[in-house]
Amino acid sequence: MNIKEIKEMINLMNENGLVELEIEKDGMRVRLKKTGAGMEASAGGTIMIEKTRVSPVQTQEEAAEHIEKVSANTIEIKAPMVGTFYRAPSPESPPYVEVGQVIEPGQVICIIEAMKLMNEIKSEIKGKILEILVDNTEPVEFGQPMFLIEPL
Repeated sequence: MNIKEIKEMINLMNENGLVELEIEKDGMRVRLKKTGAGMEASAGGTIMIEKTRVSPVQTQEEAAEHIEKVSANTIEIKAPMVGTFYRAPSPESPPYVEVGQVIEPGQVICIIEAMKLMNEIKSEIKGKILEILVDNTEPVEFGQPMFLIEPL
């Protein structure tokens, strides 16, 4: 996507009174969102632009394998934000959790770095970690599954 296309999207937002617009094209996702005072006004507010690369579509085999893993008795812990996934507080430290470990509500299970801020992600349930779906230092998208948990 080029600047001209982004400007056209901004004009589209202003002409139609949109507050947020997300478009995916050629493996790139662009999200525009008005923020600040006067969001309702067509010319008011600041527009934030977020560009991300879209990962390739899963093959049917990968999708079927994922569905098989996510059975009725498992829960996915998903990324609450876009950022970089870290399994440990520092490179020298041991990971917060390992496969097979039982976690408690409120226990830190990973960190997601977003805009230079380290956000501790805590478990909301008691359960056993069946699988860690993201590698250390890998980027994560909002809503991307990070852990498969068997509730206890």
